[in-house]
Amino acid sequence: MGEFIMKDTIILAIETSCDETAAALIRNGSEIVSNVVASQIESQKRFGGVVPEIASRHHVEQITIVIEEALEKANMQPSDISAVAVTEGPGLVGALLIGINAAKAFAFVHNLPIIGVHHIAGHIYANALVQPMEFPLLALVVSGGHTELVLMREHGSFEVVGETRDDAAGEAYDKVARVLNMPYPGGPHIDRLAHEAEESVDFPRAWLDESYDFSFSGLKSAVINYKHNMDQRGEEIVPAHVAKGFQDSVVEVLTTKTLKAAREFNVKQVIAAGGVSANKGLRTSLEQVFLEEGIPFTVPPLKLCTDNAAMIGAAAAYMYEAGVRGDLSMNGVPGKELKSWK
Repeated sequence: MGEFIMKDTIILAIETSCDETAAALIRNGSEIVSNVVASQIESQKRFGGVVPEIASRHHVEQITIVIEEALEKANMQPSDISAVAVTEGPGLVGALLIGINAAKAFAFVHNLPIIGVHHIAGHIYANALVQPMEFPLLALVVSGGHTELVLMREHGSFEVVGETRDDAAGEAYDKVARVLNMPYPGGPHIDRLAHEAEESVDFPRAWLDESYDFSFSGLKSAVINYKHNMDQRGEEIVPAHVAKGFQDSVVEVLTTKTLKAAREFNVKQVIAAGGVSANKGLRTSLEQVFLEEGIPFTVPPLKLCTDNAAMIGAAAAYMYEAGVRGDLSMNGVPGKELKSWK
């Protein structure tokens, strides 16, 4: 099934699954009219991670402001909007509920349909804001809470062919960064250090033969054990060498498995999605491998890799055209599974 033409479908999208309060207006599933994100990183940094209660309180404070700013930047009124979309899950339940209740209130007051979007579907559809999606395609989703390979045969069709059996890649990055005494979020710091290093510590790769699944807990443990052993011997570790060794392991496994799956399923396009797809080492590796393979590869710009509402609006536009609608009984689903809407 090819691309279809949508005529001025305007989606107001809201995203509050974790620690970003975001709202966006998307035209026809491919054009960002406005995209506003209020980040809580500075507030959460001192805790070394996201504290759910604090995240929820920040969302309460920011949600109305962010929606108003998105409408103002787009120079639009509620009467211009076709539907309201909101992240239904997965995510922190308290955080999800703030966005969902704001979306329900807006939809009710302005008599608009409401659409609940899966957070990972949003990350995947961030790529539709870059260029049209060609099917069948393979999506590598890598974020703080998710690492999975998703095969799509058409819009709204999701088949998870591989996923992490323990830690997500982003989670492993943050835990290793903590071992190296780096601030939260740790991923960008490890990425930067890895590029500065000329040497690396050799860490294991978890291949899980005959499977597209991933495992990063053993790698994380190997880094922790290396640090403990060096401490016991009274030797100083070189953080850059550890960062490079860790990142080389993660990137090699992600790239190799994605390439293998792309070949097996004979896909026309490979896309990367999620916060860790902003990682320079991973982006470079994937771009190089698929250039050599001759399979088109797409990754969103950095601002669309991390959580935002534009991606939710992009996915919702295709759901809207397919006739998918939610209702005012919608609730937050923290462990929501990625299912096809077709």
